[in-house]
Amino acid sequence: MTAETAAMLPALMVVLAAALWAIQAVAVQLECVDAARMAARAAARGEPLDQVRAFTQAAMNRNAQVVITRDPELTKVQITVEVRPSWGDSLPAVRVSAAATAATEQ
Repeated sequence: MTAETAAMLPALMVVLAAALWAIQAVAVQLECVDAARMAARAAARGEPLDQVRAFTQAAMNRNAQVVITRDPELTKVQITVEVRPSWGDSLPAVRVSAAATAATEQ
């Protein structure tokens, strides 16, 4: 019984690591959605776009790419972040993004 367990332990660790990475990516996705909604509301109210972009990047606490467009009718925010597992810097990144739109206030 212990030989089988010892043989399966490395495979179990790989599956566990992949599951933790997936959970981390989903958590960052949810952060992106929340940050995009917040930024779209702030930009739609007329806040300076540079300040909204800086605040959003600080809230994400990552190298987030924040694109904000505002026209007389709609304000759009797109946030993109690359997620790497904290335990595997050599692994490829997963790109996570979210977008939000709000009616521009006048």
